[in-house]
Amino acid sequence: MSTEPQPTDNADASDPAPSRGADTPRSLAEALRSREDGALADLLRTRPDLLNPVPNDLTQLATRAGTRASVVRALERLDRFAQQVAEVLAVAPEPASYGDVRDLLAGDDGDAAVEAALPRALATLHEQALVWGPDDRLRLVRTARELLAPSPQHPSPTGLGPTVAEATAGMSPTRVQDIVAAAGLPTTHDPVSAVRSLTALFTDRTRMSALLDEAPADSVEVLSRLVWGPPYGQVTADPARHLRWLLDRGLLLPTAPGTVVLPREAALHLRGGRAHRTPEPVPPSIEAAREYRPQVVDAAAAGQAYTALATVEELLKDWDEGGPAVLRAGGLSVRDLKRTAVALDTSEPLAAFWVELAYAAGLLASDGEADERYAATPAYDAWQELPAAERWAALATAWLAATRTAGLVGGRDGKDRTLSALGPHLDRSTAPEVRHRVLALAATLSEGTAPAPESLLARLRWERPSASRGRAAQDGAANPSDSPTPQDLRSRIAQWTLNEAEMLGVTGRGALSSHGRALLSGTGGDGASSSGTSLSGRAGGDSTSSSGRPGGDGASLSGLRADSASLAEPRVDSTSSSEPRVDRTSAERSLAAAHATRLLAPLLPEPLDHVLLQADLTAVAPGPLERPLGDALAVLADVESKGGATVYRFTPGSVRRALDAGQSASDLHAFLTAHSRTPVPQPLAYLIDDVARKHGHLRIGAASAYVRCDDEALLNEILADKRAQSLRLRRLAPTVLAAQADPGTLLDGLRAMGFAPAAESAEGDVLITRAHAHRTPPRSAPEPVPDGPPLPGDTLIGAAVRAIRAGDLASTAPRKEAPTSTSPSDGNLPRTTAAETLATMQAAVLTGEALWIGYVNAEGTASQRVIAPVRVEGGFVTAYDHTADEVRTYPLHRVTGVAELADE
Repeated sequence: MSTEPQPTDNADASDPAPSRGADTPRSLAEALRSREDGALADLLRTRPDLLNPVPNDLTQLATRAGTRASVVRALERLDRFAQQVAEVLAVAPEPASYGDVRDLLAGDDGDAAVEAALPRALATLHEQALVWGPDDRLRLVRTARELLAPSPQHPSPTGLGPTVAEATAGMSPTRVQDIVAAAGLPTTHDPVSAVRSLTALFTDRTRMSALLDEAPADSVEVLSRLVWGPPYGQVTADPARHLRWLLDRGLLLPTAPGTVVLPREAALHLRGGRAHRTPEPVPPSIEAAREYRPQVVDAAAAGQAYTALATVEELLKDWDEGGPAVLRAGGLSVRDLKRTAVALDTSEPLAAFWVELAYAAGLLASDGEADERYAATPAYDAWQELPAAERWAALATAWLAATRTAGLVGGRDGKDRTLSALGPHLDRSTAPEVRHRVLALAATLSEGTAPAPESLLARLRWERPSASRGRAAQDGAANPSDSPTPQDLRSRIAQWTLNEAEMLGVTGRGALSSHGRALLSGTGGDGASSSGTSLSGRAGGDSTSSSGRPGGDGASLSGLRADSASLAEPRVDSTSSSEPRVDRTSAERSLAAAHATRLLAPLLPEPLDHVLLQADLTAVAPGPLERPLGDALAVLADVESKGGATVYRFTPGSVRRALDAGQSASDLHAFLTAHSRTPVPQPLAYLIDDVARKHGHLRIGAASAYVRCDDEALLNEILADKRAQSLRLRRLAPTVLAAQADPGTLLDGLRAMGFAPAAESAEGDVLITRAHAHRTPPRSAPEPVPDGPPLPGDTLIGAAVRAIRAGDLASTAPRKEAPTSTSPSDGNLPRTTAAETLATMQAAVLTGEALWIGYVNAEGTASQRVIAPVRVEGGFVTAYDHTADEVRTYPLHRVTGVAELADE
């Protein structure tokens, strides 16, 4: 057996720094220690969870990179082939060579595509610290191996079972010798050599083929059912002859009473040496469903964009006087969603999308009052004043960045509660990423080409498959039964994205429009951001600058948090080689929106200042109307139909509504004459005059309520009408009736009877009724829920790399032993008395030597530092800090101890 020391993923704190001539790292920490600063920056950029907080040194970074939650997250963000390479490493002998991995992926017959893609996949795993070691000694980090290696409870994603050695670990030596003899091998003196002999048989293609040639046909059929997994099967206490033949020769090995497994070596022989049935080294191509002229696509998308603006405006106009009530648990009730769908003349899922879109854009919110209702925000009024193209860009930008997922409305959460529109639990942090990726893949096709949805979904599944095959639930992730599986959810979001992009006008006839492409500009494409730069200023908040004035404690960057708002600068994070994580700055989003606006504006129809009046009491608007004309016409007439042209119908009720708003008959005639390209039809003029003549003839005021009219015959008619019995009217005077109903009920009742009453004030003046626009207090748009920790910027990454390097130097530098100090090999801070600390500091000032110190800052965070003292006075030491690469001042009472560095 080999006497080579067992490598570990994580080095101990006292792990000595490797010599420059060492070729093979002994641990993940040593492998990270040999990396350049740019490679460390790439690691922190692709796995930002390692930065929270910044590790003290490379040993701590390696430990954190091997934690279960971090490894699961990294595995889940790999593409399909990179995952397959990791799965192969989990079942390959450790350490594995490059050739071993290639053979397990390509099989005995070889695969040129696998050989071409393997270097990139291994480079990705190396970059993300999931694999370490040179090509002849590749090692998967221990946690990833535990997640991906086969076990009875969790079969390997490859479908392979345990090795012969693992399956026979608890078997009696006699039984092992019996298997060896039955397989035609000579018996050995110990079970270890017997297992080695059986393994050699199963891995020898010639001898294994000869053994299987002797197998009964039924035995071969059993092996064919187990070969691609799962490799476990059930047998009875008295197995059949064909099963007994397999058991006797070790082709099936018992793992538990009644359970057998196909050994890994035997399965690989039956598979032709391949670990996976179908290696996927090449991403699926995006296929074209249909091609159009780009002008046709842009025109169709512009038409949809105009419809989207009209729909949002109609929604908020319907809720202008106060929308539906907010449910106690938050959100919109099913009944109110149905009413909204009817008002918008659409289905309930589409109504939920428009409601959520307005909410994401900050145009809609709850008013926060005791009787809480939804209403438009003040931002809606400002949005209405913008040109149409800019209004569309605001909606599209909000949709792209929103984590709220309207497609989930109507579904069930983990507690079997209905998910309501505008309610909680609709945020899905992967939604913006999936939307960007779907549109970016569509943008890879030529202009005017619509992608096939199936090919898009296949590509997305390749780029982000389900990594840990259900084991993430054991690592603190949500229970899979509580919500849709991540892969299922990603596919559904992708399908919703295609539908929503078409409704919003980002795509036209399934193809990405020119303004849709512009909206994606600046998302980073498939590239990664540049490596981190160094922070030249202060690296810690407690120390002073080089002036030497004591201003606090000399804290290290170990307390720096990755979520520091001042340093975290959103950028593109290439989490894998195939799918970048998109997080644009506000400036980038604004530039993209402005570019899209310029392209869309010429395609949208110009607002019209006229309508076409017709003799059947209708008006046709052949296009979008100017806002004042549209608002006035919406009061005077009812919308009968929509489409490329909107048809309005004039009715006695709509004309009375305009009169109630303070217009006179002459005002209405002048308005129609000024805005109609056709003469005002005589029936419409008669309708206006007739309604105006009756309007206000009856006056209603508050007694509780009364009816006043100079025409006694008209009051007699009302009293005689049976429909007025519910109003409980009685005559007070020849021209006055009193009612026990309130004025509003009385108005509605008389109007239902065909009369045209008008409300009047206490002074006898006619009350003008106009729609009251209800607005919420100022509200900001909902913030997207981030997918994981915030993305670090180059400044933070550069500072973190320098801090980690310096901390590693402090923890690995050789040190002289002081009789009273703590041994540095135990990983603790040095401990010396105050007098010894002061004396050693003063001596170092004279000699110019560097010292190793332990330091505890004001927050209680302990760190190790290497300093070169310059001045000691007033209870402070001013020194050049190699950890922070600058001059700092430290209070001596916070120094736990000091030790001299060794001469070498």
